[in-house]
Amino acid sequence: MSGKAEGSDHFITPSQLRVGLYIHLDLTWVEHPFTFSSFKIKNEEQISTIRALGLERIRFSPSKSDVEPLPPPAQEPPPPEVPAVSHEDDPAYQAKRERLERLAAQRAKVSACEREFLSTTRTIRLINQNVFAQPFQVKEQATELINSMADSMLVDADIAIQLMADKIGGEDVYHHSLNVTLLSMMLAKEMKAPAAAIKLLGLGALFHDVGEQEIPDRIVRKLEPMNRAELALFQQHCMYGVDIGKKLELPPESLLVIAQHHERTDGTGYPQKLLAPQLSLLARIVALVNAYDELCNPPNPAKAMTPHEALSILYAQQRMHFDPMAMTTFVRCMGVYPPGTIVVLSNGALGMVVSVNSSRPLKPTLLVYDPAVPKEDAILVDLEQEPDVVVSKTIKPTQLPQAAYDYLAPRKRLSYYFTTETSMAMAA
Repeated sequence: MSGKAEGSDHFITPSQLRVGLYIHLDLTWVEHPFTFSSFKIKNEEQISTIRALGLERIRFSPSKSDVEPLPPPAQEPPPPEVPAVSHEDDPAYQAKRERLERLAAQRAKVSACEREFLSTTRTIRLINQNVFAQPFQVKEQATELINSMADSMLVDADIAIQLMADKIGGEDVYHHSLNVTLLSMMLAKEMKAPAAAIKLLGLGALFHDVGEQEIPDRIVRKLEPMNRAELALFQQHCMYGVDIGKKLELPPESLLVIAQHHERTDGTGYPQKLLAPQLSLLARIVALVNAYDELCNPPNPAKAMTPHEALSILYAQQRMHFDPMAMTTFVRCMGVYPPGTIVVLSNGALGMVVSVNSSRPLKPTLLVYDPAVPKEDAILVDLEQEPDVVVSKTIKPTQLPQAAYDYLAPRKRLSYYFTTETSMAMAA
């Protein structure tokens, strides 16, 4: 193989570049015009741009390359003279500037989303703490929160589900409640439910597990499988939740969500083993989303599934338990690669899905591992803007190399919030 090897690294000179080589640019992300610092060369224009960087040597990966480098010339030509204004006119650099602008807008959007998420989890914490002591105020707070979320969602715009950073917002119990609420409301919107129904669903979803406050914590948080007596007691949380909901004077439709969120359309659920015709449509939606979030965020984190695994299990093995329309719509909305999924891209890069747009589920936004970029400045790549790059496969977080694991920091507990095209523009 042509090129000089140092350990596992191989180097060539710029004159040895050719289409099909997989190269690594040992520069900071802003010092070159490409989306990725490592990629396979696909045309002569890229070669010209790489040579214009003025590098004396370029690192490449023989195992990822389709060809061998060109043989080294007898005398290496000097780096080309690059006019000072060339970057202004170079389409590659212009595209990079646009990517930087999109990246700044995306970061602003994520920051605004995290602030909204924090505010919402604080409200949910207060609601849960005061549900017995101040039922009237709790009902008002909950209604105001759900109406606000619904009004934001129901603008005529696409919804993007965002993955929140670990440990934002506090206790996991409130994150489950919020995950189920917002994903259920999103699903109801995509199923063309009227605004009033979405708000009733939201109230029921917010309080779907409120009855667990009447169950001993040692049972609710138990990491090992429950015995028969414990399971029988735990399953009463649906009935307890309805009793609490009545004290809060929740609407009947919301009470049905609380009562039926563990029922299944084939009669295998609990507490009453009801069949599809006996189930509220709103409860069917919440039952599906609740099952998804419980697979991703079980009491024992060691048993947690990746979002991709959870969605696959629900669709491939459990879809007979759930409303068919809700299932089909949920899979479409969350995408093949739900937020939190670890992926390998077609160019070999590793990334974590951080956002999925409900109308473009196959084109998520990724946080990309790039050792040349500091973790705090990590690149966010919108696959819709990168037609040459696709997801090759998904992997478990434990399959990541340690450096990539530390960089991407896969979430131990998945927490979601949402933005719309309208709020994205405001955040930017």
